[in-house]
Amino acid sequence: MLKRIGSELARHVPFTAAGAVSGIVIMAIVVIAKTPANISETIFYILHPAHIIFSAIVTTAMYKRYSTGKLWAAILIGYTGSIGIATLSDAVVPYLGGEAIKVKMEFHLPFIEEWWLINPVAFLGIAIGYLRPMTKLPHAAHVFLSTWASLFYFTAFGATNWMPLLPLVLLFLFLAVWIPCCFSDIVYPHLFLGGEGHHHHEIDH
Repeated sequence: MLKRIGSELARHVPFTAAGAVSGIVIMAIVVIAKTPANISETIFYILHPAHIIFSAIVTTAMYKRYSTGKLWAAILIGYTGSIGIATLSDAVVPYLGGEAIKVKMEFHLPFIEEWWLINPVAFLGIAIGYLRPMTKLPHAAHVFLSTWASLFYFTAFGATNWMPLLPLVLLFLFLAVWIPCCFSDIVYPHLFLGGEGHHHHEIDH
């Protein structure tokens, strides 16, 4: 198990690095264009729900395909796997990253503050994943979506001159996506599949 996690962490590095670099490019454009924080916030609340529905589809589909597919368990796994991991990567890590580099950040939990938006898309993703467990979604798309949501959390809820801090933001964007995505792809499913075969290439998250 630990060996598998290590190999998958290494395999995910290129996708995550590319996503982080794309995020820095977009962030530089946002800063240069002097994009208002409210615009960044609007974009965040488009990308974050999209990330959640994507994660819910894959997590639920993975469980349904490689288990007995109990509905209550699929809902529990799909919800916690999408809401929990997306909140960590899109909000908690960017907040902690901003605070670590001495940027005054606002802390937000979208699934509580914007429950009417976030929770329904999670359940929609669960329904899609449960009814269509063969869904194949590329890991690269997940990485880019999560990275962009994270970067817009920085610009929406952190007030500073971001340009000199871009190298540090790059690091936090990488970490915000790399560890949570690998956890959702590998560790989290194994907690519930009880050792049943999980062929990562068939549902590529």
